[in-house]
Amino acid sequence: MEEKKLPTMDELAKEAVDKNASDIHILAGAPPSLRIDGKIVYLTHHPILLPKDTQKLIYSIMSEKQRRVFEETHEVDFSIGIKGLGRFRVNVYAQRGTVAAALRRLPYEIKPMEELGLIPSVKELCHKPHGLILVTGPTGSGKTTTLASMIDYIDTNFSYHIITIEDPIEYIFPHKKSTVSQREVGNDTQGFAVALKYALREDPDVILVGEMRDLETIRAALTAAETGHLVFGTLHTNTAVQTINRIINVFPEREQEQVRTELSFVLQGVISQRLVPKIGGGRVLIHEVLIPNTAIRNLIRENKIHQIYGLMQAGQAQSGMQTMNQAILKAIRAGLITPEDGLKVSPDPDELKRLLGMR
Repeated sequence: MEEKKLPTMDELAKEAVDKNASDIHILAGAPPSLRIDGKIVYLTHHPILLPKDTQKLIYSIMSEKQRRVFEETHEVDFSIGIKGLGRFRVNVYAQRGTVAAALRRLPYEIKPMEELGLIPSVKELCHKPHGLILVTGPTGSGKTTTLASMIDYIDTNFSYHIITIEDPIEYIFPHKKSTVSQREVGNDTQGFAVALKYALREDPDVILVGEMRDLETIRAALTAAETGHLVFGTLHTNTAVQTINRIINVFPEREQEQVRTELSFVLQGVISQRLVPKIGGGRVLIHEVLIPNTAIRNLIRENKIHQIYGLMQAGQAQSGMQTMNQAILKAIRAGLITPEDGLKVSPDPDELKRLLGMR
């Protein structure tokens, strides 16, 4: 029997593109695998990888500096471009004393919001002159793609200076009508918070913060939004209401009243999203949208955040808002997803069952 040949990283990347996979996984003790429509699929026509194979494959796409960082810390993030195939976000990590990696595929092409399935009110958020817009959801929910589409829309339609702070840089934004400065944590700046501080001195109109992961970064993002800039950020929260609570609760209790007031003025929108398996293959973007009106801003100030959900449910046509369950219901009725998959991602399955007329 013919011995299976070790693939190159370019060959694995091509397979990922050809099979429309979202991720590539490389680790010792298994053949390479792809995530296709949310499920891991082993590429059994390739050999089971030995520790020396994973190191050879992964080190082939790493710079000397990246190898050194990995050998010191046992993990490193970066992004690479593969000619004709697109960009990949790479996380290299150690497991069982061997080198492993996960590569997230980032196509060169940035899709317009309509093509992603985002509702019209999301595009309207891009026209805001200042404030804070948050895109939230678990890892792998498409936050980066949504943000890229929104930034590209602004780049195409407005004469702005856009600054992105990313870890690592994922989509590449060409200079269109706007000028785009892309800064990578670790290479171009020491961290999100320090980059945000200096961004205010770099004449920005729009600032994208790749991840608002700590108090210092969240504080700096609120300040930037308050001082007349349009700030985009991400959080790993599941709903719009949970997002507001997360931001407030990051701060010490003595500061929370002031933060509620500040947030009530600067918050322009929260998009919370999921990718759900599509009937027949592929995945569907399901998203909740919160756009604060006067009543919602008052509820944030008065610490009655639990009442916001009720306001999101009413007057959809006028407000441009939708809850996650309303988005799921719409997708089920359109024949895009199954009720079972909808219930899996619902933040309130009992409410969804009632909407579906299920017991």
